[in-house]
Amino acid sequence: MLLKIYEENPNPKAIQQVVDILHKGGLIIYPTDTVYGLGCDINNQKAIERVCELRGIRPEKANLSFVCYDLTDIAQYTKPFDTATFRVLKKALPGPFTFIFNASSQVPKLLSSKKKTVGIRVPDNPIAREIVRVLGNPILSASIHDEDGIIEYSTDPELIHEKYKDLVDMVIDGGYGGNVASTVVDTTAGEFEIIREGKGDLSLFL
Repeated sequence: MLLKIYEENPNPKAIQQVVDILHKGGLIIYPTDTVYGLGCDINNQKAIERVCELRGIRPEKANLSFVCYDLTDIAQYTKPFDTATFRVLKKALPGPFTFIFNASSQVPKLLSSKKKTVGIRVPDNPIAREIVRVLGNPILSASIHDEDGIIEYSTDPELIHEKYKDLVDMVIDGGYGGNVASTVVDTTAGEFEIIREGKGDLSLFL
């Protein structure tokens, strides 16, 4: 199913339709402030396994992100971090970053893995954030890209739908997506270490 949702003013009925699918263990492809993402409810184990299967990765090895509505969600899934880190997050988010934290004890339970870290995203995209807000908890997310030597991100929702319509339960058409992924920042050692340059420029917030 391809569902059109406008970024400027996401239709509440359409958002509820997406949330109903997530509650039932469905997979969605949705817009962010960077590339389109593949998502599911973090509380649904079968859905998490489907995401991993689709990406060809084992759940215990998967580097998946939690997409949160805002910073208030983050503390549940990360070990405590210092005030300086919080200040940077407050300035940089919502934005095109994935911050890697030491995971709280909640994360391995959710992912059925021994993962010690978790990636956190708060995308600057009203559709993505509204889905999370109405769902009431983060969504587990992975970016979608063509599996070849050079990573090419799909930007046209209609082409994404054509490719994934039999593999996911809904593709949200939120307009053309970007083709540059988020900047990935590791905070686990108490400093900000950029491990993948992407759309976000962290130096603006340090």
